[in-house]
Amino acid sequence: MTTTQDPVTTAERCTADFRRNPHPVYAALRDTAPVCPMKPPHGVETYLITRYEDARAALSDPRLGKDMYGAMDAYRRIFGDSSVSLDDNMLNADAPKHTRLRELVSAEFTPRRVEALRPKIQAIVDQLLDACPTREPLDLLPAFAFPLPINVICELLGVPPGERARMQHLSTTVAQTGFGKEAKQAQQKAEEDLHAYFTELVARKREHPGDDLLSALTEVQDKDGGLTENELVSTAFLLMFAGHKTTAYLIGNAVHHLLANPAQLHAVQENPELVGPAVEELVRYDGSVESATFRFATEDVEIGGTRIPKGALVQISLLSANRDPRKFDAPDDFDVNRPGSTHLGFGHGSHYCLGAPLARLEMRLALTSLFGRFPGIALAAPEAGPKWLEVPFPAFRGLAELPVVLDPHK
Repeated sequence: MTTTQDPVTTAERCTADFRRNPHPVYAALRDTAPVCPMKPPHGVETYLITRYEDARAALSDPRLGKDMYGAMDAYRRIFGDSSVSLDDNMLNADAPKHTRLRELVSAEFTPRRVEALRPKIQAIVDQLLDACPTREPLDLLPAFAFPLPINVICELLGVPPGERARMQHLSTTVAQTGFGKEAKQAQQKAEEDLHAYFTELVARKREHPGDDLLSALTEVQDKDGGLTENELVSTAFLLMFAGHKTTAYLIGNAVHHLLANPAQLHAVQENPELVGPAVEELVRYDGSVESATFRFATEDVEIGGTRIPKGALVQISLLSANRDPRKFDAPDDFDVNRPGSTHLGFGHGSHYCLGAPLARLEMRLALTSLFGRFPGIALAAPEAGPKWLEVPFPAFRGLAELPVVLDPHK
């Protein structure tokens, strides 16, 4: 085994060049330090996993725990006490609690419920595109990519239309957290506001249930009972947060890469059956979740020949794993005809993304409608190149803006 790799600092991983194109750095790490120690600003020892097989194994390794707050005082120091009440959900739990929570939520968050949303999603897509100017440049992120998933997840949960803009604002504040004092204070205030809002919304659903997922979750039961009040509030936050930002950035990434690869876009436009495979390829090629949520070593663990000591955080780069040439032929090529969909963009194992079917449906409807209605859509300033997010803690891989002209030939 080896532990001699030079640590990678978060500053090095967050330079402008890296944020614009992290793939060369990940390629180098896969070759020279596939399980690499890091020096993050929070000070907790962390290891970064970059190869596909190591990542896939780590995602389902029971020795890598998810119950951060229960196990690590350091994690509470990193994210603050305000995060604890919103993280009492299946994403931050190990078995048997994770098993119980996931089964309770899965009983209502079914493929049938997702498919029943299809007409509503299509209506939201059409409404948003109707409102877009067609002959002048517009930023497709705030006009389309972000409002689509927030409206869909709010529709699923039963958040009233007049309250959705506030949900988007608060979730954005939580997602863009840095490690500075002001950023942490803003995060804490947003988390407290979200907890208060969902607590009040749950009370409304209990009093006046509707035909929505949150109402159903207030009533779901198993042999051990239902979700506790805090589990229910935290689950609502998880579904809203995970179902919003990741899909929004994924839509932006997808549109950018299709426009930047006209032959691939043309293939999809000529053959609508390629939309599904194209979505899978887009998730693999440049998915919106750069790294899986933190895990920690519950004991000394050896991965890829490197010893990870008990208590260390483990960060798994899905973005890197999905470009590993040991798994994928020509991984840096964007190919909508690529066979199979063995990417890790939605995770793997017991924590595989529960909302993956909804994200896939939103992506298919969004791309089909956008490119079907505006076949001549073009990047407004292709010579400038894409402007990617530059955040201090790279969890999301997404664009900061996406200027396009929907119908430049009119």
